[in-house]
Amino acid sequence: MTPRIFRNSLLVGLTAVVLSVALFLGALYEYDEGQVYAQLAAAADYVARGVEQGGLSYLEGLDAGSRITWVAQDGTILYDSAADPAGMENHSGRTEIAEAMETGRGQSAHFSSTLLQKTLYSAKRLPDGSVVRVSANKSTITTLLLGMLQPVAWIVLLVLALSGLLASRLARRITKPINELDLDHPQRCRIYPELAPLTDRLALQSRTIRRQMDELSARQREFAAITESMSEGFLLLDSRRAVLASNRRAVQLAFSAAQPPARLEAVNCRAEVCACVDAALAGAHGARSFADDGCSYQVIANPVVADGQVTGAAVLIMDVTEREQRESLRREFSANVSHELKTPLTSISGFAELMKDGLVPPEKVPEFAGDIHAEAQRLISLIDDIIRLSALDEDAPGFEPESVDLHALAAEVLERLRPAAAGQGVTLRLQGAPLTVRGVRQILEEMVFNLCDNAIKYNVPDGSVTVSLRRPATGGACLEVADTGVGIPYAHQSRVFERFYRVDKSHSRQLGGTGLGLSIVKHAAQYHGARLELQSTPSKGTSIAVLFPESTVL
Repeated sequence: MTPRIFRNSLLVGLTAVVLSVALFLGALYEYDEGQVYAQLAAAADYVARGVEQGGLSYLEGLDAGSRITWVAQDGTILYDSAADPAGMENHSGRTEIAEAMETGRGQSAHFSSTLLQKTLYSAKRLPDGSVVRVSANKSTITTLLLGMLQPVAWIVLLVLALSGLLASRLARRITKPINELDLDHPQRCRIYPELAPLTDRLALQSRTIRRQMDELSARQREFAAITESMSEGFLLLDSRRAVLASNRRAVQLAFSAAQPPARLEAVNCRAEVCACVDAALAGAHGARSFADDGCSYQVIANPVVADGQVTGAAVLIMDVTEREQRESLRREFSANVSHELKTPLTSISGFAELMKDGLVPPEKVPEFAGDIHAEAQRLISLIDDIIRLSALDEDAPGFEPESVDLHALAAEVLERLRPAAAGQGVTLRLQGAPLTVRGVRQILEEMVFNLCDNAIKYNVPDGSVTVSLRRPATGGACLEVADTGVGIPYAHQSRVFERFYRVDKSHSRQLGGTGLGLSIVKHAAQYHGARLELQSTPSKGTSIAVLFPESTVL
């Protein structure tokens, strides 16, 4: 901008100088021509008076600096101070002669392009009708300009120098405030009043952009916080497979890298992820599964469409390990339920068929009826346990929490189980002071009953079952059921809380167990926010502790 202002200012100065010189020379030339005409008119008057008094003799004796011509009334040349009158043509048609004969005075000019001169004529009519003409040569404006070329050139150069200096300073003064304009705070700068609307607009746009940038940064931080807190992997790619956004989980699962790559091909990407991205960029839904480090993952990719065109792909990598395990457990549960229900039903059906066909002796009928009743009771117990587990799975037992004294609850359970314990020669003990927690009494009762029932069933003759209540040093409450029974082998300890899992299936069925007791204990503890700790040594006994959080203790 500064060079342009400089050039324009210099051009304005040069134009002003040229026009000034041209106007000055034109005015000077016109003024000089007017003076020459006036001098010639005065000379013509002087010569006319001399001719009136002395005639031709006056002219012949006159030594004048200008050319003098005496023209008769018919245009014939009577006298010419510069040429022979006999060889000159008739002058009646000359402009100045004709004008003088008509009006008494006339003047004209003749330009010679060869000599670059201009001849000025002034004529006056005498009383006898003849005309006296006086002429003088005058330089043309071109000649005048050539004569003044050197001083004019010096003037132009001086003016150009001054114009250049002033134009340079003016350009710097004009552009300096603009160059020093603070775009972040335009209204703080000293500027021209003409730029005030521009700076006001810049200030408004700056505030708008700053607000939009703050909102964009806040949304970007929110987006980053949300995606980084996701357990799923998230990838956003454009149509050229460049990674626009990602979270740490996606980088770990898809690329096994620490930093997200610029492009999908920049690192070794999982084949399943690449296949889903290709499908999404082709405009279709992509889904693949893979396993990594003992976990199962599912990749889902969908196209991002704008104005009817696929502009990118959104990829989600989800950990479906728990879902797969649940599906596996559900299938296993269904198979176990079917098997567990089939066994008593088969026995009942067999006994009933023998009785229907009359193959049972009369004296054996009561025995067969007792077996049918026992299997039916076992079937009812199994169904009851399944219903309880289903209710606990849905966290909807249908009871309101209340204050429950675990000491009193354990005493009631032990009292109910005392006949069964006496039948197996097992001693029951209750230790600890009253301890109150907030929970559902029926669920807690089921939990304590199953723990104590298992401790009695899998005990040894003359064994013992001890229920202890205490406040651990870490806080909360602890209910522990310990027995001196057969114990649980180490290989089975991690699975005893699974549904229908039995260490010794034949022995468990002989004892009347359904295989769901410890599963009910596990779900009851989870319902109350408690955790289980199992310690068991084969042939020495088992101890299962239920640790309630401090928030449930009253």
